[in-house]
Amino acid sequence: MTQHIRRARDSRDNVLSFARPSEPDPGASALDLVYQAADVFSDMEARARETEARAQSMCKAASERMLAAEARSEAADRARRKIITEAECKLQDASRALSQAQIQITAAEDRATAAEVRAQVAEAKARQALETLSLVEEALRNRFCTNSTANSKLSAVA
Repeated sequence: MTQHIRRARDSRDNVLSFARPSEPDPGASALDLVYQAADVFSDMEARARETEARAQSMCKAASERMLAAEARSEAADRARRKIITEAECKLQDASRALSQAQIQITAAEDRATAAEVRAQVAEAKARQALETLSLVEEALRNRFCTNSTANSKLSAVA
């Protein structure tokens, strides 16, 4: 067995060996890894700052839009209240005008009714006067018709 090992060693000595590349210094490798990690962290921090800046910008824009929307909402609410107040005033004015018109219509109807009653009374008096005149005329005819001389005088007068 020892001979076998010797032969293996002897055979190795006869073999051309290629030099292995020298291994880098472990300290330099570690330092290189630290620099790579620092670059990665720097990139992450830069992206985080950019993301934060975009988020702040978006928040600011959203806040400004919200404030503008609130201002528009308040202006619309003030305009709505003003329109309601004006409409209420106009409605009250219209209601008063309607009440006045109803009062005037009622008064005109009362005057018309009173005039109608006066006209009916006047017509009744006129009929009564005509009837009385007819009776007087009839009485005069009767009285003078019996007297023929008076009748001819009456005919001449008429």
